[in-house]
Amino acid sequence: MSLQMISAVSNSSLLQPGFSLLNFDGHIFFFGQKGWPKRSCPTGVFLLDIKQNELKMKPAFFSKDSCYLPPLRYPALCTLRSNAKSDEYQYIIHGGKTPNNDLSDKIYFISLVSKNSKKMMFQCIEKDVGGDVPEARYGHTINVVHSRGKSMSVIFGGRSYTPLAQRTTEKWNSVVDCLPSVFLVDFEFGCCTSYMLPELQDGLSFHVSIARDDTIYILGGHSLQNNTRCPNLYKLKVDLPLGSPAVTCTILPGGISVSSAIVTQISDTEFVLVGGYHSDNQKRLVCNTIVLEDSKIEIVERESPEWTPDIKHCRIWFGCDMGKGSVLLGIPGANKQLISDANYFYILRCKGEEEDKEEELTTQICSQTSSEDPGDSTPFEDSEEFCFSAEASSFDIDDTDTYNEDDEEDESETGYWITCCASCNIDINSWVPFYSTELNKPAMILCSSGTGHWVHAQCMDLSETMLLRLSEANVKYFCNKHVDLNKGLQTPPKVVRLKKQPMKPLRRKKTMKLATSPKKSFLRRLFE
Repeated sequence: MSLQMISAVSNSSLLQPGFSLLNFDGHIFFFGQKGWPKRSCPTGVFLLDIKQNELKMKPAFFSKDSCYLPPLRYPALCTLRSNAKSDEYQYIIHGGKTPNNDLSDKIYFISLVSKNSKKMMFQCIEKDVGGDVPEARYGHTINVVHSRGKSMSVIFGGRSYTPLAQRTTEKWNSVVDCLPSVFLVDFEFGCCTSYMLPELQDGLSFHVSIARDDTIYILGGHSLQNNTRCPNLYKLKVDLPLGSPAVTCTILPGGISVSSAIVTQISDTEFVLVGGYHSDNQKRLVCNTIVLEDSKIEIVERESPEWTPDIKHCRIWFGCDMGKGSVLLGIPGANKQLISDANYFYILRCKGEEEDKEEELTTQICSQTSSEDPGDSTPFEDSEEFCFSAEASSFDIDDTDTYNEDDEEDESETGYWITCCASCNIDINSWVPFYSTELNKPAMILCSSGTGHWVHAQCMDLSETMLLRLSEANVKYFCNKHVDLNKGLQTPPKVVRLKKQPMKPLRRKKTMKLATSPKKSFLRRLFE
């Protein structure tokens, strides 16, 4: 095992605890930044370009038929193949935390649809399922099992907010363990079924799960209810006959007391367990090798790398599996509240140089990596203590992908992503929520001109207050283009003019002129 430090050229503050890494054809993509995406990368997905021990982040793009994917931290993530030996795969993303600390219960499928020298294009689709849908959560795992020619996804563990009926003012946003239910999700038919197994008594979060064929091994994890890191090792076996599925659980010896550990695969049957925590204030610096053979699991301790003094003495660490036996580790630097790019990063290679080659990874891996820090039990441990900066000027112009109309596909612009007016600037690859009511689609309003057409509220410069009034009131709205035309077509009402009566001129009163002669007249004597 070798440990190598890398320097982040820019935007290392985007990589915070809870992020995820996607590996497509050897290219590593970062997902789950802290904070909402900026216009420099509205998708929130970046290509991690590591050359000469320097890490650069390049924005990735989504196809026009993709849905909006919010930046989710601590989600459950795994790969999905049509069968266990298929070369083509896509990633499943479930749950996680949004930058507003809201929990998601949505399921997304993300796949690489095109790749060229200019840019890489992803497609993101939201999947709807019915039945026993798992509640919104984070810190859980998802895996795919294969049995009798069928495939299903298995969701287990995690944390969620206290139900509304049980909340108090003092603990309004407190988190609790989710029930230890096992959810079987059939994406082919869009249904979900939950199972309560007697062997699973306590809820777990930030555990490790490894799937092989029809079996899932669950290792470690943290229980909020008991505040323990149980050393149990669970074996879930899923049988998919023609009828109802059968799920069984067995408790095996030889478990490890750890949470937030990272698992990476080094061969078809061998995995390496690294990182995590023994307790709230003690990191786990020991590494283990996990071997899966003949429906058996063996966990043995292996030689650890030479950890640097910074890693040994830091309070928290985080990271994620990069695939092919490599792990990206990060530690916060000193004065992290004053310096935006204060994280230090390392690449841990668990394979020897002679073993570091392209391999077919047939085993599904899902681990809640690098998720939990000692303060993760609190509901708002993700306070804005790190600066978020991802402006367009911070990316190297020579390294960013440039637009080329030859790379664009002939796709019709329909629905929410239409060009509503000449000055419309709403695009699926650059749009970010503008109104508080928006989530994954821009707000639109119907213009009543002619047969009617839809326009974006943001393009019409509508304030949020005005938009709410128009949506509640039963009135017709006309866009900026047709509002003057509509006024011109309206016949002004006939106004009846009132006849004004001429005013009579005022007459001046004649004043009596008094005598000024020395002799007093009769009238003068009367007034005196």
